[in-house]
Amino acid sequence: MRVHENVHLEIKREWTADLKKEVVAFANTQGGTIHVGLDDQGRVIGVEDAQQVLLQITNMIRDAIRPDVTLFTDTAVEKREGKQIISITVQRGANRPYYIAEKGLKPSGVYVRQGSSSAPASESAIRRMIQETDGDQYENIRSLEQELTFADAAAEFQKRGLELGETQMKSLGLTSLEGLYTNLGRLLSDRCVHTVKAAVFSGTDKGVFSDRKEFAGSLLRQLTDTYTYLDLYNRTKATFSGLERQDYRDYPPDAIREALLNAIVHREYSFSGSTLINIYDDRMEFVSIGGLVAGLTMDDIMLGVSQARNERLAAVFYRLKLIEAYGTGIQKIFASFKEKENHLTPRLACSENAFLAVLPNRNYRPPASSLAPTAILPQEDRIMDYIAEHGSISRTEAQILLKIGQTMAGRNLRRMEANGLLQVYGKGRNTRYQRPR
Repeated sequence: MRVHENVHLEIKREWTADLKKEVVAFANTQGGTIHVGLDDQGRVIGVEDAQQVLLQITNMIRDAIRPDVTLFTDTAVEKREGKQIISITVQRGANRPYYIAEKGLKPSGVYVRQGSSSAPASESAIRRMIQETDGDQYENIRSLEQELTFADAAAEFQKRGLELGETQMKSLGLTSLEGLYTNLGRLLSDRCVHTVKAAVFSGTDKGVFSDRKEFAGSLLRQLTDTYTYLDLYNRTKATFSGLERQDYRDYPPDAIREALLNAIVHREYSFSGSTLINIYDDRMEFVSIGGLVAGLTMDDIMLGVSQARNERLAAVFYRLKLIEAYGTGIQKIFASFKEKENHLTPRLACSENAFLAVLPNRNYRPPASSLAPTAILPQEDRIMDYIAEHGSISRTEAQILLKIGQTMAGRNLRRMEANGLLQVYGKGRNTRYQRPR
């Protein structure tokens, strides 16, 4: 009796290595049977040394297909019309997608059954199979990319006296029980596809762009590199109260650190966009993808209630002592701004798909509205440079600096005060001028 190929049946004249493609396709779809020893018209031609061929097929299924599909296959030698053929019955597998090991978890290695033929699965189909098998938690899903390295992550672990071997990777969730890398593994690998983008603007809007930087690699490397870059733009301003000098950075370092950690650890990584940081003269903005975790409100966040979107990622950062305890980051940000009495507080906002944290620049003072761009005279520039270096200036110091008379020096200082460039403190011989606080 002749047979014809269909969605559940494949016929082969002889065994070849390509047979694994059909096994993968049936295991990924609705199952099926492969007959070896039939010609294209379904006529029996038989297999020579069927037991040896059966052994080769069994070894191939075991060694060339991942995850292990042997539990869902059954091979046997059958006798038809006086000849021996081989039948391979494949059930729909429970750990889809199955793929050819040497090709990897990508379309060239993942096949599905389409009609009477096996075809490469699309990336969206692969993702759908992974999600059906692994669930909705992004960090626990098997990564599409399996050729990963962990040089930066290993260095961070070693720095803290911790190991990052196969055992630790499995316990932390970087690999699955089958030994495949998860999306968490990819996030911490040197080949993480997500990035952090920082942009610097002159002024208080996006009108004048001055610098930008994109940080890639392991999330652990991105954290370190991004913080170093932001620290370059966290300038220090010196002020004086009498003879006592006080230095204040534009932003509390703890606030930058916690805002950056929050943006990296708690963002939604199932979306491909970058985490964004915008630096203006008066503020620093952190924009991460993903709104609040379902069930939480902004009031909950302000009270310190926390529900990690990426629980395993947060656990890794906790193990590395990068975060101290869940739910304390936002409170630390607000507390750090209370150290300086300037009534500036951070601002939080969220939408369905994004979370925004805004840190105000504690040292920013808006320019006087009446001051034209060309109003600063050369001698005023020299005074401002002197103040930048020494913190303040007296009339006598200005007289010596500019090599002018006492009256002219006083006139220059009073004009700069009137234009909002300087602030006066002290009286009589103790009168000094500094930048407005």
